[in-house]
Amino acid sequence: MANSNFVDYVKLLCQSGKGGAGSMHFLRTRSNPRGGPDGGDGGRGGHIILKGNSHLWTLLHLKYTKHLRAEDGEGGGRSQLHGAEGKDVIIEVPLGTIVRDAETMEFEGEIVENGQTLVVLQGGRGGLGNEHFKSSTNQAPHYAQPGEPGQEAWKVLELKVLADVGLVGFPNAGKSTLLSVISAAKPEIADYPFTTLVPNLGIVPYRDYRSFVMADIPGIIEGAAEGKGLGLRFLRHIERNALLLFMIPCDTDDIKTEYKILLSELKKHNPELLDKKRILAITKCDLADDELIRAFKKALPRNIPNMFISSVTQKNMDALKDLIWNQLNAI
Repeated sequence: MANSNFVDYVKLLCQSGKGGAGSMHFLRTRSNPRGGPDGGDGGRGGHIILKGNSHLWTLLHLKYTKHLRAEDGEGGGRSQLHGAEGKDVIIEVPLGTIVRDAETMEFEGEIVENGQTLVVLQGGRGGLGNEHFKSSTNQAPHYAQPGEPGQEAWKVLELKVLADVGLVGFPNAGKSTLLSVISAAKPEIADYPFTTLVPNLGIVPYRDYRSFVMADIPGIIEGAAEGKGLGLRFLRHIERNALLLFMIPCDTDDIKTEYKILLSELKKHNPELLDKKRILAITKCDLADDELIRAFKKALPRNIPNMFISSVTQKNMDALKDLIWNQLNAI
């Protein structure tokens, strides 16, 4: 995982710019040697801003960035000249990025649309020049406001993959194989558990040039919600999926029990996941004959659409895509 190009968690020290000081200046010309105050305002300090970029899919470009610092605002000048604003630091992030305070882990915002911006830390306001403080009783104020200081805080950025369909299953359930067959994605595939160590996304073509996005996450194991295996780190990636496709191989000991364990882990992580639409796919059906499949059907969980598939022989691939599309677009 150390060499992976997929990064979904970074911690950054952010520092916004301080505001520029207001100017304490008086108009002095040959014709008017004792003019009134004309000090300009200071410019605001630069913000720290996140901006959504639909072409990004990882936080890799921020992996080795530990400190973000925006520019300070410039001080005001004579003749009510306003100081320049500090340059903002704009960080482009993939859609699905959320921001948390690193100390409290409190949710502070999320990026879900291309071009959407979110101010993480505001720059300090610029101070007012002495021109603002003149009055009938004080026509020559010898003071101006200093600029406000910038803010500094540690922030955590987490990426939750945006996809229409999330694949849920134990390791070696055939999730990566399915994704490689029905999309152009090329996840690593092998006959041992935990081949998938990072989420993979694939665009699945459908009829009449339509498509949907499918996400494969590392396999869940019992106890994942308590931190066992890789599930805890990656369960958050299915929180944004509209549909969950549960995948259980036909050679498992008890399909219904395995399904209940998967449901239990999702509930422990986030009970709202159980409100999502679900489909059950029984995989590796090239290993079972028709009689065995008929026996399996009697033992399946009730009240969930199901499909018997084989990614190797591509059995029921089109039917599965039809079922997924209908569930995604059901009112």
